[in-house]
Formats: sequence, structure tokens, C-alpha cells
Amino acid sequence: MGSRYGGLKQVDPIGPYDQAIIDYSIYDAIRAGFGKVVFVIRRSFADAFREKFDSKLQGKIQTEYVFQELDALPEGFSLPEGREKPWGTGHAVLVAKNVINEPFAVINADDFYGAAAYTTIAGFLQTETKDYAMVAYALKQTLSDFGSVSRGICSTDEQGYLQTVVEHTKIERKDGKIISHFEGEDLEMSGEEPVSMNFWGFMPDFFDYLESGFESFLKEHINTPKSEFYIPLVVNNLLESGTKKLKVLTNSGSWFGVTYKEDKPAAEATVRRLIEQGVYPEKLW
Repeated sequence: MGSRYGGLKQVDPIGPYDQAIIDYSIYDAIRAGFGKVVFVIRRSFADAFREKFDSKLQGKIQTEYVFQELDALPEGFSLPEGREKPWGTGHAVLVAKNVINEPFAVINADDFYGAAAYTTIAGFLQTETKDYAMVAYALKQTLSDFGSVSRGICSTDEQGYLQTVVEHTKIERKDGKIISHFEGEDLEMSGEEPVSMNFWGFMPDFFDYLESGFESFLKEHINTPKSEFYIPLVVNNLLESGTKKLKVLTNSGSWFGVTYKEDKPAAEATVRRLIEQGVYPEKLW
């Protein structure tokens, strides 16, 4: 549920036939060669998602639903009183462990990544057997005009492999500049920094690292009401230990999101333009 958006933005229509951003993402993924889509949702949203997707995706791609509930915790841990916030993106992926046995990509349902991004990551997943990847965008491509956003700022080595992802939870345009309010300081950003938009490519062994990482996280933060277990936390640990390498795949395609309700008209206009350019049909399904 989008607290800043004010509704279930993952299924809010932006296309001419009530198509949501996730419709375009699934369409792009199918074109790129993906064979299965796993929806990570709250159990209370299951009926709404099945009603929207089951019939139109039947015969086009295998679908699975898994539920990210607050009490989906490892053995030995119990839900602390007063916890309302979901456990974060790392936990969201972890709950899909039992339905994913192959190389896979992770996306945000309310982010539009562009067709080229799916082709790029599919090519990586079809040829790689050990290491991971992410699709990066320039920070300036990913901001909202209507409020602050959270972004993972990336640093890479000369070969294009990720060194670190640092989560900046409040970045905004201010007086013509891009400012990150980071750990009590205001940092001016250039806008060219590569950022993670949670478009990852992983091998199935990532679930093992998520499991152990989540247990470590809970031991330290389970009683912190707003603490979250982010994917970059696990990725950073794997990189620092030398266990894994992660390729940063450059991407010149367009990204947009709907963090705020006011972002929706621009999203609708972008989709309309892509339809006019022939990138998408008027009716996807």
C-alpha cells in the first residue's frame, strides 16, 4: 500500500485499457524471454491481484503468488508487539524462495523500467551461472517533482562491477539542485550518479544469503518498529566478503515511477507517447 500515493498504486491504471505499470513490466519481461512471474503481495490483496491478472496472463506466462506477511519470520523469532511496517525488500524476495528455482530478476511493481532493461537483464541471466547483476539509471532520471524519494547510490570499479550500494532515503530537487538529506547532512548530488532502482538479477543461491542475512538483521533490529531489511544490505555484505561480484548493467532507457499521486499524469503521458512510437500496442493483452 503506497502511503505517500494514497492507494494501491501497483494496479492503478495508467494505460488506455486500464493497464497498470506492472502490465507493461510483465509484457516487456515476456518479450525478453522470462517464463514466470511471481507476485509478492499482502494476503489481503490476493483477490484483487488474481482478478486483474489471472485470466489475461493465462497461456502467456506462468504466475505465482506469495505473501509478505509480518509474521513470516524464521523459526525462533516472533512478531514484536506494535510492528506495522513490512520487513523490507530483502524479506519480500525471501518469501518467494519456495517458488523460484532458476535465475531470476527482481523489480518494483510500481516502477516502469523500459523494454531495453528487461532484454539486457535477460541476456545476463541466460549466460551467467554464478554472479549477480543490476540495471542502473542516472539519478536525475529517477526523481519526482512532487517530493523526496529513496534511492540506492552505486559505486563501480573500472570493469563495471558494483563496489557498494548506499541507501539514501530522502533525495529531492531543491532550488535547482539535487540534495540528499543523508545521516544528518545535506549532500549535493550531480545527478549522474548510477542508482539502483531495485532491478536486480540473481541466481537461486541468493535465497541462502537472504535467509542468513535476515536472521542476523532480526537479532539486532527486531524490536525497532521501522527497521527494514533491504536487498542492498545483503548485496553489500557479499561484495565486501568477496563471495560474489555484481555487474552494473548500463541503461539509457526511460524510467518513471508513481511515488506520489501527482506523478500519475506524467506517467500516463509517457505511456501514450510510447504507444504512438510503436513500442507498445494500444491494448497489451
